[in-house]
Amino acid sequence: MRVLPSDRPMPGRNDGDPLPDSHAELPPVIRRTEFVAFALAGLLLIAIATVLYVGKAFFLPVVMAFVTGTMLAPAASFFERRKVPRSLAASLIVIAVTAVVAFVVALIAAPVMEWSTRLPELGAQLKDKLHVLDRPLSLWRELQSMLGGSEGLPNFQMPKVEWVQPTLEFLSPTFTEFLLFFVTLILFIASWRDLRRAMIMTFSDHDARLRTLRILNEIEVHLGNYLLTVTLINIGVGVGTGLICALTGMPNPAGLGALAATLNFIPIIGPVAMFVVLVVVGLVAFPTISGGLMAALAFGGLTFLEGHFITPTIIGRRLALNALAVLLALAFWTWMWGPMGAFLSSPLLIVALILKEHLLPADSPQLPQG
Repeated sequence: MRVLPSDRPMPGRNDGDPLPDSHAELPPVIRRTEFVAFALAGLLLIAIATVLYVGKAFFLPVVMAFVTGTMLAPAASFFERRKVPRSLAASLIVIAVTAVVAFVVALIAAPVMEWSTRLPELGAQLKDKLHVLDRPLSLWRELQSMLGGSEGLPNFQMPKVEWVQPTLEFLSPTFTEFLLFFVTLILFIASWRDLRRAMIMTFSDHDARLRTLRILNEIEVHLGNYLLTVTLINIGVGVGTGLICALTGMPNPAGLGALAATLNFIPIIGPVAMFVVLVVVGLVAFPTISGGLMAALAFGGLTFLEGHFITPTIIGRRLALNALAVLLALAFWTWMWGPMGAFLSSPLLIVALILKEHLLPADSPQLPQG
């Protein structure tokens, strides 16, 4: 009888032994070298985050100067083409920006300092305006007691004046940080062209130099466009908020408009904080709750139009960022560096996306069509 190849016993195996599992021949999903690479990359990111957090006093003004200088570099190039020395152009740009920021801060600081000295009086007025909520709060307390919960919500109290100084210390940088930012910004703008050339010539390979040039050009263009468009949009939001406050009879509409334009540079958190400010100011300034909420509700409609229609249309798809990525970047950099980190979250996210597009291989495996 003829013996088929499949019937022949395999060398070193008895006929009663089970067949080997076919899945054992498949390669592992994650190889050991890939796992080690992922672990080392994770440790590197943790180390970088730790250094940035611990060295905030140094890294925050320097990174702030680099990002802001990259945004303002096209303006320096514009003056340089008009035969203005680049160092002089850098100084003029920084002085002009500082003057604008000082003007906005002056508009905001005057009413804030005035209201901070009247906190007890304003707290009593606000508590009287919210007496209509006593009945719902009592019902909530009764419901909590029936369900076996806590005694209820605490009584409403305005914070004491002592919060003002710690808040200002948290929001405002120290003189050393400001001086480091100011000097670094001027030197960065003045030497940006030479710095670009040095970064490109660091590589000996022609393709690497070309890729570095493309990355730097794209970062400069995108950050410059982002600063210009966002600044114009926020100025529009500030003007619109000032008009809303003036039409509704809110106190100090110019200061509230400047505050709205400033807070709108911080994604998500800024408009929410401004809405709360308008609610509190309106409830204190007007005799009725409905009148006090008019400006806040109108501001909510304005920011809804700006966030869902105006900004996406002006910025376009190229600068449009994923909402989840914006939220995670905002949370991370706010935790890392506070309000200034929140301002830097979107520009740093743009830089990270540009680096990802150019540094990751273009022939990466694609998901199967399904």
